[in-house]
Amino acid sequence: MTGATEDGDGRAGENVRRPSVAAVARDRRVWLILAVVAGLLVCCCSAVVGTLVALSSGLLSA
Repeated sequence: MTGATEDGDGRAGENVRRPSVAAVARDRRVWLILAVVAGLLVCCCSAVVGTLVALSSGLLSA
């Protein structure tokens, strides 16, 4: 390993900076993942609601 990522005793460096929330929010991959998750959530919820409405109106025989 390199000295930049490990201390002398083999532990990973503790002073490694994490990207800020603003830097992560600028990443398009984060927005793409959030959009996919939101789309799946909307589709699943609408399918459940549609099934419940169909069951309550007697369109589907249980």
